Amino acid sequence: MAARAIYTVLVCAAALLLALASPSAGLSLDTVREFLTREEDTIVFSLIERARYPLNRPAYDPIHLGDGDGAGPGRRLNASFAELFIRESEAVQSKAGRYQSLQEIPFFAYRVPFTLAPPFNFTRELYPAAAFVNLNDAIWSMYFNELLPVLANNGDDGNYAVTVDSDLACLQVLSRRINYGRYVAEVKFRGDQQTYTSLIKAKDRDALMKLLTSEAQEDVVKRRVEKKAIVFGQSITSDGPIETSVSNSSQANFKVDPSVVYKLYDQWVIPLTKQVEVEYLLHRLD
Repeated sequence: MAARAIYTVLVCAAALLLALASPSAGLSLDTVREFLTREEDTIVFSLIERARYPLNRPAYDPIHLGDGDGAGPGRRLNASFAELFIRESEAVQSKAGRYQSLQEIPFFAYRVPFTLAPPFNFTRELYPAAAFVNLNDAIWSMYFNELLPVLANNGDDGNYAVTVDSDLACLQVLSRRINYGRYVAEVKFRGDQQTYTSLIKAKDRDALMKLLTSEAQEDVVKRRVEKKAIVFGQSITSDGPIETSVSNSSQANFKVDPSVVYKLYDQWVIPLTKQVEVEYLLHRLD
C-alpha cells in the first residue's frame, strides 16, 4: 500500500510538471531571447531565497554528517549533507519525469533512476550527437567554491535542509540557463550554416568564440540583471514607489547584493554559456 501511495504521488507530480511544460513552438532567435530573459527572473529570485540563510558550512563538509564522531555516512561516502540531499532530490524528481526534457540535466546523472512518469513527447530541437554537451561539473564547482561565499553571510543557524534545498534551486536554474547555450548555438548555426560549418571543420575554437560574442549585448544583459536584483531585492512598503536607480543602490539594503548578480553573469554565466555553445558546435557535424 505504501509503495502504491508513493507511486501515485509521483505520477500526479509528473502529470502536473508535464501539464506546465508546453512543447516548443519552434526554435528561433526570438524564442531563445525570451527564454533567457525569463530565466534571469528565476535566477535572481533563487539567489534572494538562498541569501536568506547564512553560509551554514557544516552542510558542505562530510565530516559533519553523521553521529558527531566523524564516522557517519558522510565520512564513509566522502559526501556532504548537501551532496546527499541533492542526489536524493534528483532521484525523486527523475522518477517524476523532470529529466525527460533535454533542458533539465541532473548533476548526478549516473544515479538517476528509471522514471515512473508517463512519457511525454518533448520537442527535440538539438542535434542528437551534440545534445550531451553540458557544464554541470563546472557549474557545481563555481557555485559552491566561488558564488556561495559571496552570496551568503557567515554564520550557522542549523537550518541545513532548507538551506540546501535553496542551493538546489539555484543550481538547477543556473544549469538550465548555462546549458541552454546548446539551443543558442543550434539557432545560430541554422542561421549561418556556411560560416559555422567552415569553422567547425577547422576546429577553430577561437574563431567560433569570436563569432558567438557580442560585447554590447552582453553588457545589456549584465546591466539588466543587476537592475532586476535592485528591483526584486527591495522591501516593498506602502509609503510610495520604490527607487530603482542603480546610482542609489549602494545606499539601500537589498535582499541580494546587485553587484553579486552582476558578477555572476559577468564572470560565470555568460562565459560558461559561450563555452557550452562552442562545445556544442564542435559536435554539430558529428
